[in-house]
Amino acid sequence: MQEKTSIVAENSRRLGLNIHRGKSKILKINSASTAPILLEDVALEEVESFTYLGSIVDKKGGADADVRVRIGKARAAFKQLKKCVESLKADEKHKA
Repeated sequence: MQEKTSIVAENSRRLGLNIHRGKSKILKINSASTAPILLEDVALEEVESFTYLGSIVDKKGGADADVRVRIGKARAAFKQLKKCVESLKADEKHKA
């Protein structure tokens, strides 16, 4: 992993691009190595999970955390819809 990170950093530099060390993080999945990944002699922060394109990626590789978050968002959305439906029903009762 270190070798690939160094290659990407070097090619980026040649193209005039900079990798921001403070914004770059590492998530190791199925890695036996405990050595930190270095970028310009600075260890990148290792994280347990992150969100990518709205989906949660974690070390376990499962979808449990992602499903829980999506269910929570759906529950909140339906709660808002319930208030709207109840308001419409109340308006209909007053018209009759």
